[in-house]
Amino acid sequence: MIKKLYAFLGTVLLTFAVQAQDTFSIIAVDPANGDIGSAGASCVDGAANFGGIIDIITRIIPGRGGVNSQAYVCIPNSNLNNAIAQMEMGSNPSEIIDFLIANDACNSQNFDPAFRQYGIADFDTDGNPRVAGFTGASADDFKDDIQGTNFSVQGNILLNETVLNNMQVNFTNTSGTLADKLMAAMQGANFAGADSRCLARGTSSTSAYLLVYKQGDDVNDPHIRLNIEEMPFGEEPIDSLQILYNQFLGVDDNALKNAIKMYPNPVDDVLTISLSQIPLLKRLEVLDLQGKALQTTEDIVVSSGAVTIDTAHLTSGMYFIRITTLGGTATVKFLKK
Repeated sequence: MIKKLYAFLGTVLLTFAVQAQDTFSIIAVDPANGDIGSAGASCVDGAANFGGIIDIITRIIPGRGGVNSQAYVCIPNSNLNNAIAQMEMGSNPSEIIDFLIANDACNSQNFDPAFRQYGIADFDTDGNPRVAGFTGASADDFKDDIQGTNFSVQGNILLNETVLNNMQVNFTNTSGTLADKLMAAMQGANFAGADSRCLARGTSSTSAYLLVYKQGDDVNDPHIRLNIEEMPFGEEPIDSLQILYNQFLGVDDNALKNAIKMYPNPVDDVLTISLSQIPLLKRLEVLDLQGKALQTTEDIVVSSGAVTIDTAHLTSGMYFIRITTLGGTATVKFLKK
């Protein structure tokens, strides 16, 4: 099993202190297996100069929890580092936010916590998820944060409330792994102006990432680290992030992938997938090259050990089938004639 996939467009050390505003993100934990993950995006010109936003706004302690710190952050992000230190000392998410408000450590906007935004998720000593969020009154509109049982979604400088609402709905309604749910949350914000500064570009953002740690991972060796540092003007980073994620899934579980029998390929009108060697099917999706779902389980006929997919309406080209089962997730490609 391939443990991780790194995607970098360049590397620059964070050896200087500057200000940055960062927009929509999600931090979440999976109590079923101990996974902890974070994903986010922002419209920041020159983000590639400091390696994208991934190492600026998020940090995770494998097996314990993670923090997203955004809106008028310093680089290095002193408040994020202090939050992680508090987590290491045993503070819960609400206690960490109380500490950050009382002890703001960033000189951006004169050490005023009203300009900050946080999302925190962790496990208590019994493995139960805990979450908390904070949005300062002086962060740029539109701004808000939303918490669920095991996640916190937050954003500022947004077009409107649709960004966070879509992210929440996609996360909670997606089956599969924590990484699947985080990627779906990001797709919920995949529209022009999600970060309002990118509206004129026709994209959601310029920089995006997805980060997941399994319970036993070393902090320097995550299960998944996908980092779109910065896209050219008018090109969508969440689409690029989805392509990287599809590639990761395509090689993540070779045993399941090898069990998938699909025919004919290339296909004209109907694609058939044999289920005889596949563990119990949970979800099946047809994706385009940008990773957007064209068909899901609800649109696909499942009968007596096989799945049939109507492909007559698809234009010629390459597509992906993502199959989620009790045994894992795998992605395979097919060609439409």
